[in-house]
Amino acid sequence: MLLSRSFRKREIRASRRDGRREILPGYYSQHLAAERLKACYDLAPPRTKQYLEAEISHVLGKVSSEHVVLEMGCGYGRIIDRLKGAVKAVAGIDTSSESLLMARDFLGSAASIRLARMNAVCLGFHDRVFDVTLCLQNGISAFAVDKARLFQEAIRATKPGGLVLFSSYSARFWPHRLEWFEAQSAHGLIGPIDYERTKDGQIVCKDGFSATTLSAGDFQSLAAQAGQVPTIVEVDGSSLFCEMRVK
Repeated sequence: MLLSRSFRKREIRASRRDGRREILPGYYSQHLAAERLKACYDLAPPRTKQYLEAEISHVLGKVSSEHVVLEMGCGYGRIIDRLKGAVKAVAGIDTSSESLLMARDFLGSAASIRLARMNAVCLGFHDRVFDVTLCLQNGISAFAVDKARLFQEAIRATKPGGLVLFSSYSARFWPHRLEWFEAQSAHGLIGPIDYERTKDGQIVCKDGFSATTLSAGDFQSLAAQAGQVPTIVEVDGSSLFCEMRVK
């Protein structure tokens, strides 16, 4: 299934590669899509809402009105809603049809927005299409895909000189992150937290949910494998960004 609104000048064209292949039913697609995903953000404690806003503000400082942007893991369109007035065009991909349908309604009918059901490790776009490619708010862990392959696809889809941004959690944010996931568990959005296994940056629930983080060293290693030189930036004491200017 492909949900899309074409850009007026067709800045982004589907390639012959089938970006819908290999879409497997992950935890978020099955259990945390659309309204349930929105509920996770709605119940975020104040410090977590500050973290979410700080990430978006950081990204808005990196884009311009001339940029064509890709967001991998766009969910119901929460971040695209903030980007759409700041960039030339934006594409959002997700593996959840339910979330994409909600995003279509949430974002309205702007011709500069395209939404597609697509796997981030098998993007259905030509090479070197986007000025900026984003994978935010720990999507690199939440997607549960091969991280090296995810880096390679993000870089492949980005123009030379373009910017690729990945983010994870800062280690300093751990108590606030745990508080947020405890709230999600208390509301039945994720399973009971397994406190014996929840440690060292990993949150584990008894229903199979697991969320890890990446360190600066992890990001540097992945970037090196992809032939890129990253800049690692901590934002707000809550996020760790890996920023790569594509060679």
